Amino acid sequence: MIAIVLAAAIATVAPAPSPPACAATPAFHALDFWIGRWRVTAGGAYAGTDEVRAVQGGCAVTEDWTDADGSHGQSLFYYNWFVDTWRQVWVTDRATARGGLKEKQLVARYPDGGVRFQGLLPGASGSRLVLDRTTLTPDGPNRLHQVIEYSLDGGTSWRISFDAIYARDSS
Repeated sequence: MIAIVLAAAIATVAPAPSPPACAATPAFHALDFWIGRWRVTAGGAYAGTDEVRAVQGGCAVTEDWTDADGSHGQSLFYYNWFVDTWRQVWVTDRATARGGLKEKQLVARYPDGGVRFQGLLPGASGSRLVLDRTTLTPDGPNRLHQVIEYSLDGGTSWRISFDAIYARDSS
């Protein structure tokens, strides 16, 4: 008898609504301006190439960086729907060096569509705390400005480590 009552109770529960599709949800489009293939210069000199793609039905963004020196790095950017924030995981072929591995989260969105990610750079136990932030600013549909900075004093002052212009690669 209990099994019949339980089965009847379960049958009357309305099915949970389907979650919204990532591609149809505006919050998942914060990095759309960056999607594409890019030729990157820093100080007027060739710095590398970057390919940025929406993946998993628009639920995440990947970045594939190739530096002018031949080194590589990859990022996974994802929007966490449940806590309303973007996060980044960056790993390079130099992940054992400080800066070769990063985890950041979105800390600012700008009226021009730009974004800023910030986090701590992992280092050896007892090493100095280093904050790291990346700001991406669109400059029209075919160009953007990226600035990577670090702080050794908890964010009171910042030093630029990479200041680059991304030009959309039309090839």
